[in-house]
Amino acid sequence: MTTEAALNEATRSPDLARRQGTALLTLGAIGVVYGDIGTSPLYTVKEVFAPATGVPLDAHHLIGAVSVIFWALMLVVTLKYVILILRADNHGEGGGLALTALAAQAVRTRPALRTALLLLGVFGATLFYGDSVITPAISVLGAVEGLQVLAPSLQPFVVPITVVIVTGLFLVQRLGTAVVGRYFGPIIVLWFVTLGATGVMHIAEQPAILAALNPLHAWEFLSERGWKLFAAVGAIVLALTGAEALYADMGHFGRRPIQLAWAGLVLPALALNYMGQGALLIGDPSAIENPFFRMFPEAWLLPAVMLATLAAIIASQAVISGAYSMTKQAVQLGFLPRMSVLYTSARESGQIYMPAVNWALLAGVLAAVLYFGSSSALAGAYGIAVTLTMMITTVLTYFVIRKGWHLPGSVAVGATAFFLAIDALLVAGCAIKFLDGGWFPLALALLLFGTMSTWSRGRELLMNTIRRNGLALQPFIDSLDPRAIHRAERTAVYPVADPSTVPQALLHNLKHNQVLHERNVILTVVFREVPWVAMSERLEVASLGHGFWRVTLHFGFMQTPDVPRALTLAESHGLRIPAFETSFFLSRETVVPTPGGGMANWRERLFSAMSRNAGGVVEFFRLPGNAVVELGSRVEI
Repeated sequence: MTTEAALNEATRSPDLARRQGTALLTLGAIGVVYGDIGTSPLYTVKEVFAPATGVPLDAHHLIGAVSVIFWALMLVVTLKYVILILRADNHGEGGGLALTALAAQAVRTRPALRTALLLLGVFGATLFYGDSVITPAISVLGAVEGLQVLAPSLQPFVVPITVVIVTGLFLVQRLGTAVVGRYFGPIIVLWFVTLGATGVMHIAEQPAILAALNPLHAWEFLSERGWKLFAAVGAIVLALTGAEALYADMGHFGRRPIQLAWAGLVLPALALNYMGQGALLIGDPSAIENPFFRMFPEAWLLPAVMLATLAAIIASQAVISGAYSMTKQAVQLGFLPRMSVLYTSARESGQIYMPAVNWALLAGVLAAVLYFGSSSALAGAYGIAVTLTMMITTVLTYFVIRKGWHLPGSVAVGATAFFLAIDALLVAGCAIKFLDGGWFPLALALLLFGTMSTWSRGRELLMNTIRRNGLALQPFIDSLDPRAIHRAERTAVYPVADPSTVPQALLHNLKHNQVLHERNVILTVVFREVPWVAMSERLEVASLGHGFWRVTLHFGFMQTPDVPRALTLAESHGLRIPAFETSFFLSRETVVPTPGGGMANWRERLFSAMSRNAGGVVEFFRLPGNAVVELGSRVEI
């Protein structure tokens, strides 16, 4: 069959087209979603048998440790994320903030609990930024350290090479992922095939490692450890890092492709490789210096290092792109000030680049690489951010399945208690490494949480001040004498956060220009706690009299707020807003901190600085720059 005939056949057959689409999405999911967890074999087994864990390097403990890794993948990744949490989609979207929005909606009748869940979800989101810093550092370091196996004399060059690779990775972010994205899938498929193939080679030499499939060996390993259990678990948890990406990237690929990719390739490849490393160490305990790269014949070592580096770069790319998306969601949900967002694809709105986030991440990654210096040193910092995120996800999921899905209390509580017990063990295992690096992502998360909560609280205080000092809109409109005020034959749009008070820009226009426009639109943009809002729900229009209209635009937190385009929908509601006859009058508030206000003085100063440096309204809402008039005012909080 010719290519043209095949395409025609696919067009005639919806089922075939759907299968082909699923196949492409599955390939993409392998490349993006599983890049992070796919690089965990680079360092996990080595850390489990590090001197600090106290785990003896013998066949009995090797089988037990590999068994724990395998069943952790089955329970935490497969059962919790792939089967359960992927069902908690927010209009097709996943991720920490999407889950937070779902949980908040489920308890919307209980304001105190809703606020607590929002704060918990925001803290979980800040932990993701710690992951976005550590993942590129530990993944690239772990890959480049393979050079030491090839030639020990190259050890002094590991950190400089890592710095160069990481810097280059962040420098190319502005080009977008549209071009390189199509190569992610095939490279990571090759990576997973390589993981599985090398694992099979060594399993064939030491088939006794297959006993690790028996969960009794995992239980025996854990029960024998005593108080040293937590040190071992703190290392084993490294095998799970990247599991949170399954849910975060659901909006890009869909639930089924992610599930198919995990069951069909990723899980088997990871299981075979971990068992292969265990088999290698049973036969050659000296390989513990770097068991992953010691699995390869010497002739294959350099290509293995190159492939591992590519896989590490791809894993890093996934979390970097996730940080952009997370930041955009946080901005639109009101937890961060406006930032510059550049769209790197004309067709895919999800492909974005945020310069401020990019350079902040680069600084954090370079600091982590230079301070810790090796993947082993970074291992202590890695796990705690991931495990705390997993625990927060479990808590939020409870409210979704109990209040949102209305499942029986016994089912919701039982499932939550089971996974919370696992999460608590993982967190405890990582907590003992607090002084060895665990403080790093927690300090970063607390810093970001303080910043985000300050911005949210500051915006609340600012709005309260504007309402308290402002004029009520409707009485003001009713008091106007149309005959006493000159009317300009154009449309004026006044974007405001509070549509119940008179915009400061309108008062300034009346005071200084002594003029009103024929049509005056009081515009409010609302970001809902859902990722997407349908076009049919985009716009609300209400006539206020005397040529005034109130227009409310609704967007989801994953959508781009293109205000001029949305305003074209007003014509169907009886309000025509011609693009070339419309001016936008913006009120720019200068925040003045005052002692004894609603926040501590340092938080008010921080909010004031963030407000001054926030991105422009024009760019954020895609307003035409040549039709914008900006008027300022001072507001005390």
